[in-house]
Amino acid sequence: MIVRIGNIKSPRGANKRKKRLGCGPGSGHGKTSGRGHKGQGQHAGSKTYAGFQGGNVPLFRHLPKRGFKTKKREYEVVNLKDIEERFSQGEEVSVESLRRKGLIKSKNVEIKILGQGNISKPLIFKVKHFSRSAFKKIEALGGKVVDD
Repeated sequence: MIVRIGNIKSPRGANKRKKRLGCGPGSGHGKTSGRGHKGQGQHAGSKTYAGFQGGNVPLFRHLPKRGFKTKKREYEVVNLKDIEERFSQGEEVSVESLRRKGLIKSKNVEIKILGQGNISKPLIFKVKHFSRSAFKKIEALGGKVVDD
């Protein structure tokens, strides 16, 4: 048999008959047309919002409003002792170099240098966030903090 546009049929059960409302008791959708007896839902154009509780005060209005929604800053932290082990004197400590040396993983999180441990060589830091102790230790050794 040659397949032509005229002899292509939908698979069995693919086409469902339209629900014909109000077409007598034999249709299965007569009289109330699937809307039930009485109540808000029987009238034309009746729609309720999600969370509607039949006219009772909805749950979201029972609960108190608390606090305010601000995004918490997330930092990936690196300690000075880890930098001491992996960087040599005068080397630049930046986001890219920290990622290359395996000290940080993610790309979109801000980096903060913490002062745990000591460093013994001056380095050039191109990172935005430092703890006070880390900043003091870097400056004491003659290291530089450069803003990008």
